[in-house]
Amino acid sequence: MENRDVPPGPYRATKLWNEITTSFRVGMPLRKHRQHFKKYGNCFTAGEAVDWLYDLLRTNSNFGPEVTRQQTIQLLRKFLKNHVIEDIKGKWGTENLDDNSQLFRFPTSSPLKTLPRRHPELRKNSIENFSKDKDSIFKLRNLSRRTPKKHGLHFSQENAEKMNCEIIDEDQENFAENREISQKEVEEVWRYVILIYLQTVLGVSSLEEVINPKQVIPQYIMYNMTNTSKHGVVILQDKSDDLPHWVLSAMKCLANWPRSNDMNNPTYIGFERDVFRTIADYFLDLPEPLLTFEYYELFVNILGLLQPHLERVAIDALQLCCLLLPPPNRRKLQLLMRMISRMSQNVDMPQLHDAMGTRSLMIHTFSRSVLRCAEEVDLDELLAARLVSFLMDHQQEILQVPSYLQAAVEKHLDYLRKGHIKNPGDGVIAPLPTYSYCKQISPQEFDEQKVSTSQAAIAELLENIIKNKSLPLKEKRRKLKQFQKEYPLIYQKRFPTSESEAVLFGDKPTIKQPMLFLRKPKFRSLRY
Repeated sequence: MENRDVPPGPYRATKLWNEITTSFRVGMPLRKHRQHFKKYGNCFTAGEAVDWLYDLLRTNSNFGPEVTRQQTIQLLRKFLKNHVIEDIKGKWGTENLDDNSQLFRFPTSSPLKTLPRRHPELRKNSIENFSKDKDSIFKLRNLSRRTPKKHGLHFSQENAEKMNCEIIDEDQENFAENREISQKEVEEVWRYVILIYLQTVLGVSSLEEVINPKQVIPQYIMYNMTNTSKHGVVILQDKSDDLPHWVLSAMKCLANWPRSNDMNNPTYIGFERDVFRTIADYFLDLPEPLLTFEYYELFVNILGLLQPHLERVAIDALQLCCLLLPPPNRRKLQLLMRMISRMSQNVDMPQLHDAMGTRSLMIHTFSRSVLRCAEEVDLDELLAARLVSFLMDHQQEILQVPSYLQAAVEKHLDYLRKGHIKNPGDGVIAPLPTYSYCKQISPQEFDEQKVSTSQAAIAELLENIIKNKSLPLKEKRRKLKQFQKEYPLIYQKRFPTSESEAVLFGDKPTIKQPMLFLRKPKFRSLRY
């Protein structure tokens, strides 16, 4: 089946559900089956459905190879519950499905879900309130014209730090008087700078359908940026919001297994499983996921960037989004990701489950504790597993403090003090960073460009050897001979004939003389 990417936007989980159900309905092979001495046409067994859907999910870029067979069975049970499929007698609405020879078929009704629509008045009020708050401090340039919809972003820390700002006449800088900035102005700068970066990284024309600006609390961002340990983990002033001591001790025990300085109690057979179960129970009993219910849509949209050629974009986007979390949630997420990442890489870790490996167990256990919707969504488990897997692999980079964000805020505040950013009535627009974009290409095109770029660099090296006048002639001949041996095609392209090679050294072309044909003399017999 064709692997289509669902673009960022509202209700992405519902769009993914519709894509998977459509692909399953169109691609699942149907044939005749016999059951209880009776033949049934255009149907399939549960085992056949598990096999086919399992392969589809693992090769789909929206889910990836981390999908387990058990998760596939869970999704098929939801298909049965939502009447995407029905049993051979037409029954549905339950989750009575296992990996066996039970027969199922497709109903005549459409399995697609309708997308919810926001009320026009609510949407209008949201936009108006955002505009009023936005104009209360300063105007920001509209990004819709400079953010392409179908282009990937070549985003790097160097790009962020080297911002080209269009500032009003620089001669006025000498006459500008620094003014005091209120705390509210500082908070608004933090809010809008991070929204600008997030919108640019995601490559969308507007964040309106993904996140409400009111959900961005500047105090959280400022706290998460400044109150950290030397390892970048958030330090809470109010210890009542922190993990309980017994949970912290248990997490340190498994993270540092078998060398733990915090657990001096005697161990027993199955001790590590009991410790793990204690940690899992705590996180599963949390009233809401660590990424919060209100940011569900935001993180689900980022899941569409989780592809090999967009890995850098996904890391930058998740790094910004995790700064929006309440400090207690960010701290718990940091400690949890550090623990499960270490455990999954620890070859000395005892087996914690009879049927699953450590990595699969970590993803299966903590996915719902990290991401889920307030209203249960049918793809919640698969989407959360995909995100947790990526967080595990890149937790150190995603959960660190981005230095470029602090630099951008300080620069904006400096402009605000010097009057380069003024009240809306003055008609001065706030200077924004300039970003560079590149067209998104396929992996095959990327490989071809990589080869051509490498060949161009090697050809340039050959030219440097040729044009190096300080290089002795003997040494130049030796290097060219070595180059010809290593890269014969590039060398032949530069010197297609012996004459072109002779011009370089001022020699006559070396022409090999044909070998003399010596005829063997005929010896006559001495006998007459």
